[in-house]
Amino acid sequence: MRYAELESVWMGETPKNVASVFRRAREEGAVLLFDEADALATRRSTSARHGFERESNTVVSVLLQELERYDGVVIFATNLAANFDPAFERRIRTHVLFEMPGEAEREQIWRVQLHPRRTPLAGDVDFLALARRYAVSGGDIRNAVLKAALAAAAEPGPDSAKQIHQRHFEAGIEDVIAARRVMRQSLFSPAEGAPGDAQLLTELVAAHGSKLVGYALTAAAAALIVAIIALTVALLK
Repeated sequence: MRYAELESVWMGETPKNVASVFRRAREEGAVLLFDEADALATRRSTSARHGFERESNTVVSVLLQELERYDGVVIFATNLAANFDPAFERRIRTHVLFEMPGEAEREQIWRVQLHPRRTPLAGDVDFLALARRYAVSGGDIRNAVLKAALAAAAEPGPDSAKQIHQRHFEAGIEDVIAARRVMRQSLFSPAEGAPGDAQLLTELVAAHGSKLVGYALTAAAAALIVAIIALTVALLK
């Protein structure tokens, strides 16, 4: 189940949808898997002043009640377990932490992304070297393999002669890592190594300090002359 399949624009319908999911699961003897479960099991608000806050609290309460009564298997999958309401801690009996893969696991992940016979691999491909050099997740490896395959297919020449080389895999994973850095950028917290506004202003003043002082004095003198002229005209009137 995904939260988008349970949420309703109508007040009171989302809790009913949650209850109906558990009712159907009882009838079918199903295993319930809630993907991105933190969206559903989020922390309840202690000061629910708005309707959507009360609705969210109701959804969590209904989910907790259904978990107490359900005899089957329920799995919550999430990358943000810290967002769960504390009441779920005692109701979730088993916690499984999926850590980042080690070197041996990464080598296997590189291998299983490709068909062992149908993938045209070049002789210079070394998955162990890739696993040692890049400490990345399985999802990153999958994206890198797709990028490598696309890059190899886009090279000139007959398709029958095209192969995926080590350089394709390296370029693919480098592209994935670069994209991750882009996703961490923020207008409110400049990226590491990027000069902020204050630093840029300091460098600008250091480089053009004398010119800036001259411009400032000229502007001040012009403003003073304009003020004197305006005062003289007022007195003459």
